[in-house]
Amino acid sequence: MKKQIVLKVDVDTDRGTRIGVRNLLNLFEKHDIKATFLFSLGPDNTGRALKRVFQKGFFKKVSRTSVLKVYGIKTLLNGVLWPGPHIAKRNKDIMRQTHFDGHEVGVHTYDHIKWQNQMHGWDFETVRNEMLKAYQMFVTTFGFHPETFGAAGWQVNKHVLQVYEELHLRYASDTRGHIPFFPCVGPKKLQTLQIPTNLPTLDELLGRPEYPIDRLIHHYDECMMDNNLNVFTLHAELEGMAYLDWFETFLIHLKSTGVDFITLKESADQLLNSPDQIPTLELIQTTIDGRGGEVAAHC
Repeated sequence: MKKQIVLKVDVDTDRGTRIGVRNLLNLFEKHDIKATFLFSLGPDNTGRALKRVFQKGFFKKVSRTSVLKVYGIKTLLNGVLWPGPHIAKRNKDIMRQTHFDGHEVGVHTYDHIKWQNQMHGWDFETVRNEMLKAYQMFVTTFGFHPETFGAAGWQVNKHVLQVYEELHLRYASDTRGHIPFFPCVGPKKLQTLQIPTNLPTLDELLGRPEYPIDRLIHHYDECMMDNNLNVFTLHAELEGMAYLDWFETFLIHLKSTGVDFITLKESADQLLNSPDQIPTLELIQTTIDGRGGEVAAHC
């Protein structure tokens, strides 16, 4: 079996949706690749991310990744000096075009920054209401129900997993780890398959002396799992804009090695053909090298 890779595109901002998504659609068409796009569907309040400035590792990360270059000054003031633009309402045409071009589309979040900053302090009903806002806006935008979620910043807990069960989702991708799994809450096994991101993200490696950019592709070669599924989470604002040329070089390299590109849905269909072979694992919160704060992962 050849190596497989899912390209999971997290779309965080209004600017990333307007510009980055279009750039990626053109790039994927050029190289005949299908990907999974997960959209932020509510207000772009990126400027409020400043609340995380004292989070362990956050300042170091943003200083490495040239945040001003990546996001632009106007985006960094969204939700601070003026109301954050509503992403889905302003960008429904390019979002629908993503689906028309044959890519998988799903839910990233409603308010990206609000979710990252506050979700772990919410009770079940608050989590549920925020997720339903995203779900309903997705239906309004695309005209059909989403099949998958991938939470902002890999911020999920038992409340999120329980809402997935209520929505009857078959699969989601909002954890880190190396093994697709069914999560459990206490003794109860849940039915929504988790397909974790196993490869490091570009922003976790950029600017670090041990990972010079001219060696990053080699590093990804070393991280790729043989005879197994690989999930690479990219960002419309990063690989779709500031690092678009690097990303094209990466795609050309992957194609030259014979890697199969599949979507989250295709990977879930393969895995769920043999559900008895999928382990049931506990959800934990842990740190990731190069990323500030904690993320959800399997034990």
